[in-house]
Amino acid sequence: MACLRNMAFTIVSVFIGVTATALACTQGASKLHDQCSSDEDCAAGLHCSSCSLDFEGSRCVRADATNQFKLMNNSLPFNKYAFLTTHNSFAIKGEPSHTGIPRLTFTNQEDSVTEQLNHGVRALMLDTYDFDGDEPALDTFKEIEAFLSANPSEIVTLILEDYVQAPYGLTRVFNKSGLMKYWFPVSKMPQNGQDWPLVKDMVASNRRLIVFTSIRSKQQTEGIAYQWNYMVENEYGNDGMKGNCINRAESASLDDKTKSLVLVNRFGTVPVKAVACEENSVGLIDMLQTCYAAAGNRWANFVAVDYYKRSDGGGVFQAVDTLNGELLCGCNDVHSCVPGSSGTCNWRGQRKGLI
Repeated sequence: MACLRNMAFTIVSVFIGVTATALACTQGASKLHDQCSSDEDCAAGLHCSSCSLDFEGSRCVRADATNQFKLMNNSLPFNKYAFLTTHNSFAIKGEPSHTGIPRLTFTNQEDSVTEQLNHGVRALMLDTYDFDGDEPALDTFKEIEAFLSANPSEIVTLILEDYVQAPYGLTRVFNKSGLMKYWFPVSKMPQNGQDWPLVKDMVASNRRLIVFTSIRSKQQTEGIAYQWNYMVENEYGNDGMKGNCINRAESASLDDKTKSLVLVNRFGTVPVKAVACEENSVGLIDMLQTCYAAAGNRWANFVAVDYYKRSDGGGVFQAVDTLNGELLCGCNDVHSCVPGSSGTCNWRGQRKGLI
C-alpha cells in the first residue's frame, strides 16, 4: 500500500509540472510498522501481517529471531539464554493429517516445524500419542533431525506432553528418526538448580537435542528427562492470562531454585489468530516482568506462544531479545549488549517501542 501511494504521488507530481525525484517502488523496502500488501514488500527479517485488534490493514512486523549465540557468544551455560518456543508446534493450519484420520483439534501455528526452526524457534511443545504402526511423530522428528544436521551450532529443546504408553515407544521413534545421535543425556543434566553445561561444549560434543517428557517414570525406564525435575512453568491457557504468574499444577513453585530453567506460557485456552496477535505484543513484556518477580528474580528461558509470528510489531521476537539482553548483560535488548563482553551494556544501542 505504501508503495502504491508513493507511485501515485510521483505521477501527480509530474502531471502538475513539479520537479521531483521519483520514489521508487522496490521490493523489500518497507520497514517495521510500514504498510504492506505482501511479504515481498517487507525488508529482511519482516513479514506482512494483519492485527485487526491493533491496526487496520497489513504492516511489516518481525518474523525472525535474533541468534544470540552469533551476536554475542555461546560460552555461557545453557540456562543463561532465552529461547522462542511454540505451543502445540505440530498443530499447523492447513497441515494434512499424518495418520489418515481427519484432524479435529484447534490449530496453534501457521508454519511447518521446519519453517518454525528456520525463523528462530528453538523449543517445540509437542503432544505424543500411541498409534498403530509408525508413531505419527516420526515425520516431525525427521524435520528436526534435518535441521540439526544442517545447523551444527544450534540446540533444539523438545517439551513433550506425553501420552505414549507403549514401553519404549518414544525411544523407538527417536531411534528411527536419527535424533539419538544428538541426544543430551539425563546424566549430564544439573541437579539442585546448578548451571547447565556451556553451550559451546554441548555443540562441540554434538549433544544438541534436549528432550523433556511429562511422564515421570520414563526418566528411569527410557532416559527421557522428567520435565519438572529441571524446570518450573507457569499456568497455561486462560488461567495463565489473568495478570498474575503462578505455577501450573505439575510444576514446583516458580521461585523454586532447585530447578534451573523457567518456562513462561503466554497463550489462551482457545487459539485465535487475532487474539494471539495482541497476546504476543505489549502485554507479553508485562507478563515476563511479572513472572520474573514470581520466579525469584529469574528471567524466563523459554517463552511459549501461539501463532508466533503474529504481533503488532516486534512481538515475541523482541520479547526474547529483551530476555537475552537481561540475561547476558542486564540490558533490555540483546542488541544493546557489547559483543564479546559479559555484563556490559551499550545504552546508546537500545531499541525501544518495538514490541
